[in-house]
Amino acid sequence: MSDQTVTPEATVTPETVVTPETAVTPEAVEAPAPAAVPAVPAMPEVPPGMPEVPPGPDASPKPPRRVLRAVARWTAAALAFGVLGTGTAFGIASLERTDVPGLATEDDGRWDYPELSLPALPAGSPRPFSAGNPAEIHHADLRDLLLPAPAGAVPDKKLTGGWISTETFLDAYRQQDRTSVAQLLRDAAPRHIAARGWTMPDGTTSRIYLVRFNSTAFASRLLDDLHVGASAGTPLDRTDTTELDGTWSSADNVENVSSFVFAEQAPFGAEHVRQAYTLAGDTVALVVHERAGKRETGRIPFQQTLILQNQLLA
Repeated sequence: MSDQTVTPEATVTPETVVTPETAVTPEAVEAPAPAAVPAVPAMPEVPPGMPEVPPGPDASPKPPRRVLRAVARWTAAALAFGVLGTGTAFGIASLERTDVPGLATEDDGRWDYPELSLPALPAGSPRPFSAGNPAEIHHADLRDLLLPAPAGAVPDKKLTGGWISTETFLDAYRQQDRTSVAQLLRDAAPRHIAARGWTMPDGTTSRIYLVRFNSTAFASRLLDDLHVGASAGTPLDRTDTTELDGTWSSADNVENVSSFVFAEQAPFGAEHVRQAYTLAGDTVALVVHERAGKRETGRIPFQQTLILQNQLLA
């Protein structure tokens, strides 16, 4: 606010006040002459026996003032209802969706994973996809890059989140294909294999394998030799007809990694399987969800698991 003040020139002086001489007195105003009122003719009497005729619609019209009052009342009522409706709409819009009966969002089946964080790196070691790591090597402990189990999971006694042998990894494939896959691993010579598994209350079994190689070229070669790409390649154990999962889109991919996502198609056998391979620099991830029975394995928790695992690797 400015420091502006009223100057003396702006005050009212006594000379500006109207004096009694300049005021208008009642005697100065002439009263208007009363207007002549025309005589109203007397209403003729109704002859005996003749019924009285009610006045016509235009005989005594309602005063316009009554109409205006009625219109004003209806307008006020309409405005009141309008304000009430607006207030209700604003109240619903300001609520959370789950607070409005009938509009609550149903549980979409996601699992309750703990808060994730990237593991510490050895001193001076870069992240796998940083500018100082053109070979895309993961320097963190591979076991620390495994996705932890969600709430309510029962841990797998064989896949505890530690190192596993090549033979344990081969158990993921059908019996008749294990020899050929073993040969591929001997040729590629992985450095480490780590795995974690668990079972959820609905019977879904989850298994995650991380296989680290000496270079990105060896990791990529393994997927080529397994014929993973347009098809799931070498079949996993307990799978029948597995095809690309059309519900997975490029928008689901995590930067710097490539995923190949598949789902078993009906009719399937005693269980339904979803699987995915991810190529992340020098590491290949295999994520498997399966559930016994005729119900399909949940799509949303599977994709959730895959995305979170990919984020740890990226």
